[in-house]
Amino acid sequence: MTADDRFVVATYVVEDEEKQLRKRADGIAIGLTVGSWTDLPAATQERMRPYCGRVEDITVEERLPDGRVRARIAIGYPVVNFPARIPALLTTVFGKLSMDGKIRLAGLHLPASFARAFPGPKFGAAGVRQVLGVHDRPLLMSIFKSCIGLPMDELVAAFTEQALGGADLIKDDEIFFNESLASPEDRVRAYREAARRTEAETGQRVLYAVNLTGPVTELRDRARRLAELGAGALLINAFAYGLDVLQALAEDPEVSVPLMAHPAVAGAMYAAPGYGISASVLFGQLLRLGGADIVIYPSPYGTVTLEAEESGQVLHHLRADNGLKPALPAPSAGIHPGLVPLLVRDYGMDVIVNAGGGIHGHPGGARAGARAFMAAIRAVVAGRSLREAAEDSPELAAAIQQWGVREA
Repeated sequence: MTADDRFVVATYVVEDEEKQLRKRADGIAIGLTVGSWTDLPAATQERMRPYCGRVEDITVEERLPDGRVRARIAIGYPVVNFPARIPALLTTVFGKLSMDGKIRLAGLHLPASFARAFPGPKFGAAGVRQVLGVHDRPLLMSIFKSCIGLPMDELVAAFTEQALGGADLIKDDEIFFNESLASPEDRVRAYREAARRTEAETGQRVLYAVNLTGPVTELRDRARRLAELGAGALLINAFAYGLDVLQALAEDPEVSVPLMAHPAVAGAMYAAPGYGISASVLFGQLLRLGGADIVIYPSPYGTVTLEAEESGQVLHHLRADNGLKPALPAPSAGIHPGLVPLLVRDYGMDVIVNAGGGIHGHPGGARAGARAFMAAIRAVVAGRSLREAAEDSPELAAAIQQWGVREA
């Protein structure tokens, strides 16, 4: 299969009779573009040819016990058929096809010229680091747990503990929608002042990622308001609200802070074998196209896991040279200090160590939990083992006693 900048190429994994593969591939190529072909007059065919999909490749991967085969079918879709909007792209390559039995959108090849028409990350990995002034180590992000139902003074106290422990970023829990005691605007104002106080004490800047909530028609105005008030970043439930919402925020010059995409609801799209859309497309390609500066997704070794090869593909797409800024990966779920060596081994230094229970569940509390992570990060950067570093850090020693160590 040869790359052609005139086509977006979608690769599907299907199960079917081998003799039916070509017919099925032709049906996809024509059905998702011009609709019909052989029954059209020659003159009409000629006019519609630039808009017609084409079969790029058919590869049998496995022969199944029932006599059918598992195969990969690659279809090229002319880029003239859709604008650089994610809903148009997805509807074309997997709209009604997603309901056609056992079929999975496994991959997308996007011409560089087409990818560059999307906003991509506004800050990207380097821009987020520039804002924080941290360039030589993984970043630490604390998930703000135990937040719903708490008054503002308790929230500020909890924020301060996480910041004093050394967190570079503190993000809302994605389920924080209740505004009765602390609206997003009030939280941004209060945490902004708390962050100033902790920075004066520690010399370290901390960014607060506020959960962007409300009716979808009001999100852009609210995002602008939160950015103006001093939010460090915006947390967006991108699959719940819609990827086009993410793209619209990334394209808005008045939304002047990094965008952090949460994967909530995405499991309904990628988790079933043989169906849906691969995680590498969802997290690696679409979120970056849509403008996420930071992408949260399951790690290969936490409590909610993503298979290691798929996780590697996500990382590849977040950093691939496609004309857009690279996004920062934040592999998540069940991360504790003893996993930091694995994170750095698999993701490199340009990674966000993202933890909730690993910080708040520390025996010494959230400040000690963040300090344990920072000790682990410093140790890995220096090439020291965590157990050796724990001799100098009682917080890391307590974390290792509670969760153990998985050295790289």
